[in-house]
Amino acid sequence: MFSNRRTLSLGKTELIPSFFVLKGIPGLEDVHIWISIPFSLMYVITVIANCLILFIIKTEARLHQPMYVLLSVLAGIDLALSTSSLPKAIGIFWFKLEEIRFDVCLLQMFLIQYLGSIESGILTLMALDRYIAVCNPLRYTAILTNTLLAKMVVIVLMRSAVLVSPVPILLKRLPFCNSNVIHHTYCEHMSVAKLACADITVNFVYGLSVSLFIGGIDVPLIALSYALILRSVMNLSSKDTRAKAFSTCTAHVCVIAVFYTPFLFSVFIQRFKNKVAPSVQITVANIYLLVPPMVNPIIYGVKTKQIQERILKMVCRGKVTSDQKN
Repeated sequence: MFSNRRTLSLGKTELIPSFFVLKGIPGLEDVHIWISIPFSLMYVITVIANCLILFIIKTEARLHQPMYVLLSVLAGIDLALSTSSLPKAIGIFWFKLEEIRFDVCLLQMFLIQYLGSIESGILTLMALDRYIAVCNPLRYTAILTNTLLAKMVVIVLMRSAVLVSPVPILLKRLPFCNSNVIHHTYCEHMSVAKLACADITVNFVYGLSVSLFIGGIDVPLIALSYALILRSVMNLSSKDTRAKAFSTCTAHVCVIAVFYTPFLFSVFIQRFKNKVAPSVQITVANIYLLVPPMVNPIIYGVKTKQIQERILKMVCRGKVTSDQKN
């Protein structure tokens, strides 16, 4: 279990775990196999729905616009975010594959936080996109060029990397000389940190600060964008025009609500969880990784006319092909 050692400056040694043991959802071990059914179903839906969105945007020329480019980035992130955690959780539930190597655990932790941070940034860029589309429709393509869009996405990627990279580094410096059992379905930052036999105040403060910093920047920017959109739309004279302007933002507003609600619950429950049952904490943490990646492509598929039309065209084409074969 603790096969690796490192020597300290005072001549003492600390043990480093070669692996951790993920125990799934504590208190619900007897029903893990039943919990795995909705987990597996949601993961399959997530993969199919997001791959479909990516395929449609890539093959449909009229969807090669900033809004849909950002949507394709969001779909890619959702695929990566769910894949970084759910297959391991399903392996725990089905086959008792509970062991995860120390470095792989740190990598999983980094990816989950990194991708979640990127998704928050992309949602902010999508709010900016909607602001320009509604408030400056005639200058939309002139303002939001492909070059500017690429630069903004790179900034989001770099911001997330800079903020999240210290998390696994701070963990790796800690001595782990007690249990290596993590009562969770994936390597969540504080669940791992609490196994250390050392002061983890820095880890706690930094982890919470990153979450609050990202939320403290992105949420106000999204709120400001929609406040300006609302003001602009309410100044329109035609009721039909107002309804059309609002409809272009409906899908994005739904996605924002789906993402930030479990995200905020997960952040605060994990750090102030003395009064919350562990099974509830871990379930909420998994909802954050399960629900948004599955629901996002469905929302855009239902609310976006161009994507609806392409899906219907694919379905009708498949039906015609099937009828011809018969």
